[in-house]
Amino acid sequence: MGNLKQSLLAGLFSIITIGILTFLTYRTEFGIFLLASFGSSMVLLYGYPESPFAQPKNVFFGHLVTAIVGLLFLNFVPLPIFLTIPLAVGVGVGLMILLNVTHPPAGGNPIIVIIGSVSFDYLLSPVISGSVIIIIFAIIVNKLILKKSYPSGK
Repeated sequence: MGNLKQSLLAGLFSIITIGILTFLTYRTEFGIFLLASFGSSMVLLYGYPESPFAQPKNVFFGHLVTAIVGLLFLNFVPLPIFLTIPLAVGVGVGLMILLNVTHPPAGGNPIIVIIGSVSFDYLLSPVISGSVIIIIFAIIVNKLILKKSYPSGK
């Protein structure tokens, strides 16, 4: 029964968190807050918050590093897209591991950035602003509502 409760709560809090990002993106003039990889982040933040990959440092810097890599490849590596995408993903994954900020959902950010041909403003909105919002929600939900030790002290 614990698994059912965990899955229902993870689903509910994912709906709420992504719902707020969607509302901010489509119903306000504040900017873009939604990043496709945030959907995958919900799995870790609400389903497995004890995972090292779900810790705030990993969520924030994992998304930031891989988005920066995607932007650098998009703007400064004059290769065909079928080469820039895999190279950017590989560099992004390698940097997350090297910097000890691995957040698996962020591995898709270079693909999103390159396919979307986004500008450097994309770093502020949605990458930084959205990451901060999902981290705040994860802390509130896990620590205050679910009474879990999040962020973990590991």
